[in-house]
Amino acid sequence: MKKDDIFEFYRRLAEDNPEPETELNFGNTYQLLVAVTCSAQSTDVGVNKATKALFEKVKTPEQMVALGLDGLKEHIKTIGLYNNKAKNVIALSEALIRDHGGEVPNDREALVALPGVGRKTANVVMNCAFGEETFAVDTHIFRVGNRTGLAPGKTVLAVEKKLEKQTPKPFRVGAHHWLILHGRYICKARTPECWRCPVEDLCRFKKKTPDPKAAKASA
Repeated sequence: MKKDDIFEFYRRLAEDNPEPETELNFGNTYQLLVAVTCSAQSTDVGVNKATKALFEKVKTPEQMVALGLDGLKEHIKTIGLYNNKAKNVIALSEALIRDHGGEVPNDREALVALPGVGRKTANVVMNCAFGEETFAVDTHIFRVGNRTGLAPGKTVLAVEKKLEKQTPKPFRVGAHHWLILHGRYICKARTPECWRCPVEDLCRFKKKTPDPKAAKASA
């Protein structure tokens, strides 16, 4: 995608949603870290349901460690892979207490060093909690980047690096939110809803999906 088209792509997404935010619910940076850690291979809706009662009780790493592994499992047992996620959350909470005074660090290397925290999770936390210009590439953003031609790449890291290089300054903080929401609700995996896409004319995807209502009307 050309430089001018990239700017216009983001401008339109920003016009539709001037202040994009994560759809995960949280009350502080620590809860955000827990929620993102729990969200791998799970929906934000499912994570929010599981963490609602949990976050009413637990607001700090110390309270999480006091709750314990079994107590945490009971709260998040509706989430996929909850056993491993619970172990990681307890372990990262202990690490925060031990190494960071109970505070979540604003540093990618320090975040990735925490149990269960990968680059994507670190990027989400840095962006949502600290306003850093990071690009957390999940399956939605990977698809949008490649399908539209905005940031093609064979790996998640390649797409992240392309976004980092090509995203214009006014849109860098909100970029990953716009792209994930676009992929989640319009540029869907199986059937992209091209007929209602605000950037359809800029997109390099050749097999545009027609409006099913228009197809029915002409039949």
